[in-house]
Amino acid sequence: MSAAMPQGGVIVTLSASNFAIGMGAFVVIGLLDPMAASLGISRSAAGWAMTIYALSYAILSPMLVSLTGGFGRRRVLAAAMALFAVGNTLCALAPDTTTLLAGRAVAAAGAGLFTPVSAAVAAGLAPPEARGKVLASVIFGLSLAQVFGVPAGSWIAFTFGWRVAFWLVTALALVAIVLTWTRVPKGLSFAVVGLSQLREVLSDGIAMAATLFTASFLAAIFILYTYLGPVLSDQMGYGRDAITLTLVIYGLGAVIGNVAGGWMADRLGFMSTLAILCIGQIVLMPLFAAFPLADAVVLALVFVWSAFGWSFMAAQQIRLLGLTGEKASVALAINAAAIYVGNALGAAFGGLVLERAGLVWLGPAAGVAALGALVHLLWSHRAARLRGRE
Repeated sequence: MSAAMPQGGVIVTLSASNFAIGMGAFVVIGLLDPMAASLGISRSAAGWAMTIYALSYAILSPMLVSLTGGFGRRRVLAAAMALFAVGNTLCALAPDTTTLLAGRAVAAAGAGLFTPVSAAVAAGLAPPEARGKVLASVIFGLSLAQVFGVPAGSWIAFTFGWRVAFWLVTALALVAIVLTWTRVPKGLSFAVVGLSQLREVLSDGIAMAATLFTASFLAAIFILYTYLGPVLSDQMGYGRDAITLTLVIYGLGAVIGNVAGGWMADRLGFMSTLAILCIGQIVLMPLFAAFPLADAVVLALVFVWSAFGWSFMAAQQIRLLGLTGEKASVALAINAAAIYVGNALGAAFGGLVLERAGLVWLGPAAGVAALGALVHLLWSHRAARLRGRE
């Protein structure tokens, strides 16, 4: 793995595979209305498809990464993607809500193993000064799924049915298995980790305080993002095509944010980057309460909001790499779990806001939660500095 070309090929493969992961994770955002209508459940009940995925990912990801710590990285990545494919197949075939949620849990287990291991492999291939850029490249697939995967899934769901969207994710996962097995070489060097390392990281208060910022930051975003489709439908009067276009714009913002986040982290440092992004969320999300607005204003707002939201990952991963050293793969797994803790909390709290106060209050509630995330960031950074770790 010393030549530049093989390294680049591995990064592209991991990024492409994370595209399938990203589409599978977030395609539900565009499916809520048709899925709820098909299964005869409410929007907030349909939102549990996101919540269950998130909770399952959060619980299973660190455990699975630790339990497979002694196996070759290629085998782990291929097996994880196969599990992801099985979960999405269950969703596509689900005759009822229980089966759907079970499929989401299985898919989350596969995703929770694949993404952190792919990030650890990428970090191991990159020199320290370029880690932000390389990690952003691997996560680029998740962001690209926001541009093409999630909007495509929404359009397909409204046109052909929501089950077809899950079949598409399954097909992409099968392609990713082949790519992983043929492009990721044997014998990648890595530090073997196990449950003891997981316990060490979980008992490290400084590392966990830093990691849980991921949960608080994304919980704020998912209060609003989980129910973006209904917001656009009810508050703006958008149908299939307009919702799809808005999701495309959101995805473009995610891609720009992902690239910009790697650049910012390498130049401004992780702390300045994360603080700026928190402030952006505090300002932007309450503006959704002003709907209806002109279409151009809505698209601009969605683009900028997404860019600020998806710029945080590289800076957060660099922070955790510095705090955990050789236990980085476990720390990244816990961080990935924290992503979905945030998703679950945000989706659940957003459902409560939706039921008790209505769609218009989702943005302001999310803004208040983002203020809490900024406080969390400043507190955890101060605690780490007092102990000489940041």
